[in-house]
Amino acid sequence: EVQLVESGGGLVQPGGSLRLSCTASGFTFNLFAITWGRQAPGKGLEWVSSISSDGKSDYVDSVKGRFTVSRDNAKNTVYLQMSSLKPEDTAVYYCSWGRTVFGVRGQGTQVTVSS
Repeated sequence: EVQLVESGGGLVQPGGSLRLSCTASGFTFNLFAITWGRQAPGKGLEWVSSISSDGKSDYVDSVKGRFTVSRDNAKNTVYLQMSSLKPEDTAVYYCSWGRTVFGVRGQGTQVTVSS
């Protein structure tokens, strides 16, 4: 069974940083891309970033230069380092299997950016 578990969310002031983690199981982790998505209150699910099996990464324009995705295949874990956070980054963040935000995903972790 494919499972993904996110962690690392919390409350942070504008301009602050957080690192999210996504630990996966149930598939051969190093063969697949992992995607981060987010859902803000009252809005739809938004693609944020994907990292391919060979480590290539893509980002939505609104987070380029502020967020960095990485993976540790030995730990079956993908990270999302978020810096210079803005109130509009407030959302539940999900990681999902593959390159789509609509696939198998975890339960999410809440990120709240507020003073």
